[in-house]
Amino acid sequence: MLPSPADAERIVLENIFTLPAEHCPLAAAHGRVLRAPIVADRELPPFDRVTMDGFALRSAAWAAGTRRFRVTGMQAAGMGPLTLRADDECVEIATGAVLPAGADCFVPYEETARDGEFVTIANDASLAPGRSVHARGSDGAKGAVLVAAGVRLTEREVAVAAACGDAQLSVGMRPSVAVVATGDELVEVDAPAVEPHQIRRSNDVALRAALLGGELAARVECFHLRDERTEVEAGLRRIVAEFDVVLLTGGVSKGKFDFVPAALAALGVEKKIAGVAQRPGKPFWFGVTPRRAPVFALPGNPVSASVCYRRYVVPALEKMLGVELAYPDWVPLANTTPGHPTLTRLNAVRLIATPDGRRTAHAVACNTSGDFAELVGTDGFVELPPGATEVTAGTVARLWAWK
Repeated sequence: MLPSPADAERIVLENIFTLPAEHCPLAAAHGRVLRAPIVADRELPPFDRVTMDGFALRSAAWAAGTRRFRVTGMQAAGMGPLTLRADDECVEIATGAVLPAGADCFVPYEETARDGEFVTIANDASLAPGRSVHARGSDGAKGAVLVAAGVRLTEREVAVAAACGDAQLSVGMRPSVAVVATGDELVEVDAPAVEPHQIRRSNDVALRAALLGGELAARVECFHLRDERTEVEAGLRRIVAEFDVVLLTGGVSKGKFDFVPAALAALGVEKKIAGVAQRPGKPFWFGVTPRRAPVFALPGNPVSASVCYRRYVVPALEKMLGVELAYPDWVPLANTTPGHPTLTRLNAVRLIATPDGRRTAHAVACNTSGDFAELVGTDGFVELPPGATEVTAGTVARLWAWK
C-alpha cells in the first residue's frame, strides 16, 4: 500500500538532518536562515526619542498655566542631550533627537507661535507627559530576543540585526544540490534543431531556478544522463559522492528504460519511498545514501516534478537549513473540481480575493501532467483527500504555495 502525502512527508523529514551553522556577513544575510537569535545589545530605543519637530518642555509648567517659554537651544538628532534648567524654558528639537534632560513632554510647531527667542503655545494645545516621545526601552529591553532562530531573514530582520550591532550572523549552511535530468528524448535548451520526437530540457532548468531563487542551496549543478544503465549508474556514482542532495527527474517509473531505482540500489542508496498515493506525482521516490545524504527522484512529467518538489523537497531542504516549521495554510475552493476515489489530488490553483476580504482558490484544470504551461499564473496547489469523484466549491483544502 502506497503512503499518503502526509505519511511520505513524515518519512522524508525523519531521514533529514539539519546542517551545521556558519557565520555570514550581515550584508550577505538576506534569505539565509538564522540559527542563533538576534538579541538586543541595549535598550531599544536607547534614549527617549522625539518623533516630531517642535519644542520640548516640562508638562508641570504647562499644567501650572505657563504659555510663553524662552527657547534656550536647538536639539538636533545625533547630539548629546541638552538640559532644561527652568520651568519657563524650552528647547527646540528635531525629529529623532534625544529628549533634553529635565523635559518630559513635547509640542509641535503647528501648536505654537514664535517671537524671537520666545515661543507661545496655543491655549487649545494638548500636552501631556510622553506626548510624541518614543520612550527608551519601549521596543525591547537589553538582552531581549528580537528575532528567534529558525527565521528566514528578510530586510526587516536584517535591519534589526544592524540596530543591534550584529555585523555577522549565525546562519544555516546551505547544501550543494545536483539536479539530474534523465532521458534520451531530452536536448539542450539552445539546441539548433529539435526533432519532432525530442523535447528541450526544462525540468532541471526549472528546479535549479527554484532552488537558487528560494535561497535553498549554495551551489546547484545540472546534469543529463541518457537512458542507458551503465551511463546512469556511472553518472550517479560520481554525483552521489560529491553532492549533499541529489534531485533527479525522470527514469523513476516502471518502464523498461527507467534505470534510476536499480542504479541507486546498486550504489547503496537505501530506498525509503517508492510511490505515493497521489495524482500527479505517484512515482515519487526517496532514499538516503550510506552517508545519509537525501536522494529525491521526481517523475519526469513537469507538473508531477513541480508538485513533488514543492510537497517533499522544499520541506526537507528547509529542515536542513534549520527553518522552523510553518503552520499549514488552508483555503476554500472557489469552484468545483474533480476528485479521486483512492488517490490524493494535488490541483494547481490561482488565489483570488473576494470583495468581502476572503481569500479563495480557483482550481485550474491541467490537460495532463505534462501540461506545465498551465502552471503559469498559478499560485500553488491544494491537496484534495481521496474519497470523492468531485470536490465541491467551498471545500477547505490545504494550500501549498509555489513560493
